[in-house]
Amino acid sequence: MIPNSALRASGSLFGLAYGDALGKPTEFLTVAEIERRYGPTGPRELSGEPALVTDDTQMALAVAWALHEAPSLTPEVVEPLLRRRFLAWAVSPDNNRAPGMTCLRACAELGRGLRWQEATVAGSKGCGANMRVTPVGLLDVDLDTLAGLAQLQAGLTHGHPTGLAASELTAYAVFALRAGATLAELPAVLIERARSQRLVYREQWLGDLWQRPGVGTPEEFIARGWDECLAVLGRLTNALARPDDGGDPCRATGEGWVAEEALATALLCAVRHADDPVAALARGATTAGDSDSIAALAGAFVGAAAGMAAWPAGWADRIEYADQLATLGAAWD
Repeated sequence: MIPNSALRASGSLFGLAYGDALGKPTEFLTVAEIERRYGPTGPRELSGEPALVTDDTQMALAVAWALHEAPSLTPEVVEPLLRRRFLAWAVSPDNNRAPGMTCLRACAELGRGLRWQEATVAGSKGCGANMRVTPVGLLDVDLDTLAGLAQLQAGLTHGHPTGLAASELTAYAVFALRAGATLAELPAVLIERARSQRLVYREQWLGDLWQRPGVGTPEEFIARGWDECLAVLGRLTNALARPDDGGDPCRATGEGWVAEEALATALLCAVRHADDPVAALARGATTAGDSDSIAALAGAFVGAAAGMAAWPAGWADRIEYADQLATLGAAWD
């Protein structure tokens, strides 16, 4: 069993929501505008009662509740639960936080009853695939189940192989941190995982998703995703080998609109500020890219490593969806 003394599941879920809330108002601002508004260290305080989150946290909760409700973690059981939760999110009046077009398009097709392999947006590797995958990494499951769940929840909306691979790596990062890996070790751990999985196509979970024009085999399909993840992890490793210039982390690892860059840039923020969790969130929120998703994933990583003690004590009562985050965190701690 995974040690629970640090409340790492709660720390990761709340960390995701905190980063999301801090990045929400900065997502479409330039770094100069963010620094004018919040100072050179970026936003470090929650604002609002409650502090509102975006679709990142809303969809992470959708994944979490689907997993929580599942009597068994098989594709046949989990896919309908994910579908129902995603469709409920799509029509919710609270789905007014600049939701991603890929998710909305895929949900419209899922709502028509199509097989998910036909409903998904085949060419999209947007960060909507992995901004919501953190709950998969909090389960006490074998790595094959973790990988299948991570890729399945991504594939319902984002059918690109890089979305699948980056989602698995994001969930694996949370899983490894919760099990005791350090943030400093994590880039190398993820590179090893990516190399080992490069030709692994999980047909039980993905079915015929790989069948595309110009793709000869399922292994060829999935390798494209792992290769793109390995490329951005190489950029992350190179960035961490250099002194921190204090600037926009997106310059090193990408703006985070696509899944593999959201993972790498969030990791860059988390590793750079492993000893100051709120600074990791603020760094993620002070970018020219997809600030809410970058900061949310940075929060999920730091929270998985350090638990609830990472975060200011008063924040848990002020964040939107606090009751759901607390219930799910307690179930998995």
